[in-house]
Amino acid sequence: MSKIGIFFGTETGTTRLIAKKIHKRLGDEIADKPVNVNRIEPADMLRYDALILGTPSYGVGQIPGHTAGCLESNWEEFLAKMPQGDFRGKRVALFGLGAQERYSERFASSLRRLHDTLVDFGAEIVGDWSAQGYTFEHSASVIDGRFVGLVIDQRTQGMYTDERLDTWVAQVRPLLTARLTQSA
Repeated sequence: MSKIGIFFGTETGTTRLIAKKIHKRLGDEIADKPVNVNRIEPADMLRYDALILGTPSYGVGQIPGHTAGCLESNWEEFLAKMPQGDFRGKRVALFGLGAQERYSERFASSLRRLHDTLVDFGAEIVGDWSAQGYTFEHSASVIDGRFVGLVIDQRTQGMYTDERLDTWVAQVRPLLTARLTQSA
């Protein structure tokens, strides 16, 4: 059986930390160790049929990268190298970070931009997450009361991170592993 690929973009290291926590919950048997997108080429990601992708929030709902103010390459630069349509047949679960008090008017909105780009590339997105329990004015990442993926606010709700990760990983694990068995 192939494994789940875990990839992330990060600026401060928090998205990397969450990716590592997700990997620990899944285990080495079904998931490869998380890798920063600024260290790979598209082919490295595209060899996986099931993926977990994580993003910080930068700019005003932008995909994180140099134009959003990131100092290092991030999702913007990685996706610029990705041929359109290459995510057909891929099942993808997303997680994003945000600060709901500091950026209440655009909380975790970069997650939506990553989601929409991957959908345009043909990905099947799984693992949406309830917006209940968060306090913010607006998030582009909310559709019908649910985030398009798991949202973590380490700054003001770090006390909920482990519980949210446990619940979300339990939700997406069977969806992702089912894709692995379908492609085997």
